[in-house]
Amino acid sequence: MSYEGSCHCGKVTFKVASDVPAQGMSCNCTHCRRKGFLWSFVPRDVFSVSSGEEHLKTYLFNKHVIEHQFCDECGCQPFGLGTMPDGSKVTAVNLRCVPSIDLEALTIQKVDGASR
Repeated sequence: MSYEGSCHCGKVTFKVASDVPAQGMSCNCTHCRRKGFLWSFVPRDVFSVSSGEEHLKTYLFNKHVIEHQFCDECGCQPFGLGTMPDGSKVTAVNLRCVPSIDLEALTIQKVDGASR
């Protein structure tokens, strides 16, 4: 099973070769809170950019742990690239950019990123 998503204008599209998540993570750090992100972390090897890679720009903040990727046309941030403490590469998928996911059906895990 897999699922797909995109930025707002559709120039950047992606695919995740994994089951649709049942849980999303909501962080209250200054960045996530202001943008309303709802994250799911997947191994990098199940994530691929389908189109628009040339439209991606990177935003780093705080400790520069996640490379937030945004579309240079619409400004939407559909995913970010990071590394887990064990060194494994992950992609943080913004579930709000995946139209097939019923956000109301997700179990939401709250993370206190503001205190870190």
